[in-house]
Amino acid sequence: MSTAREQPIFSTRAHVFQIDPATKRNWIPAGKHALTVSYFYDATRNVYRIISIGGAKAIINSTVTPNMTFTKTSQKFGQWADSRANTVYGLGFASEQHLTQFAEKFQEVKEAARLAREKSQDGGELTSPALGLASHQVPPSPLVSANGPGEEKLFRSQSADAPGPTERERLKKMLSEGSVGEVQWEAEFFALQDSNNKLAGALREANAAAAQWRQQLEAQRAEAERLRQRVAELEAQAASEVTPASEKEGPGQGQSLEQLEALVQTKDQEIQTLKSQTGGPREAPEAAEREETQQKVQDLETRNTELEHQLRAMERSLEEARAERERARAEVGRAAQLLDVRLFELSELREGLARLAEAAP
Repeated sequence: MSTAREQPIFSTRAHVFQIDPATKRNWIPAGKHALTVSYFYDATRNVYRIISIGGAKAIINSTVTPNMTFTKTSQKFGQWADSRANTVYGLGFASEQHLTQFAEKFQEVKEAARLAREKSQDGGELTSPALGLASHQVPPSPLVSANGPGEEKLFRSQSADAPGPTERERLKKMLSEGSVGEVQWEAEFFALQDSNNKLAGALREANAAAAQWRQQLEAQRAEAERLRQRVAELEAQAASEVTPASEKEGPGQGQSLEQLEALVQTKDQEIQTLKSQTGGPREAPEAAEREETQQKVQDLETRNTELEHQLRAMERSLEEARAERERARAEVGRAAQLLDVRLFELSELREGLARLAEAAP
């Protein structure tokens, strides 16, 4: 390619693919990275080409003709068939916008190639009468097949035998374009399969996370139930320890507490009675009786307060007695353990003396 003769008119970057010539189904990537794909215009020959260079070789060298069609197979992938190169090119773009720009430029270049061909055909008619006659009798090569094989033979002259290779190229193009539909469906199928795999992976991850959360919830419930049972056991144990302790209290203390409580209740009742009497309707009470009643009320309240103090003192003494009993119980337990140790040592000493006595002559 001569850089002085051809100039780039549009460039972009894309991942380049070529159809597998063996299967006509699978895509073969041209490289691991995106390459620069450019449209070039040759002013001398009045042709447009799509060129992409990878390293030291041309990955794409496709001359755009009016018969070519660029097809969008997905949001970021497009392809076209080149009958001259007998292959199908595919481009994967970074975004849908880049794909749209390339497709629009392809349409512009395709239209320019069509106009250039028509212009060249008109010029051929003016410069060569023989070729002009042939061109009037035979439609342009891309449209020859529309008249059928029989009519083509009738209007073909001896000098028009050259389009034979063009006919073969068009047949190849038709065959390749026949496989383009399958390739498009296959590309769509692969895209859907990839999406399905991603969704299946996300669903598996969500199910695994849900199962893990379920296990953690069950573990927390089991732990809460265990703690609840432990609290109930501790409460039952505390109640069972308090009941025997209260049963083992001295009869004098229990009786005195009951008497004090009964006396407090009685005094409270008397206070309430006196208050109701003093607060109710009175029929001209005398001042002495009122003062006497108030004095009794004050005395009863004072006595009630003293009884409450005595009750609190008795409760404190009861708590101290319980604590002392617990300490005595602990001392007894330690003494019992010490006694067991001494008995064990004594039994060992006795056995040792017995063995010595048996061993003596």
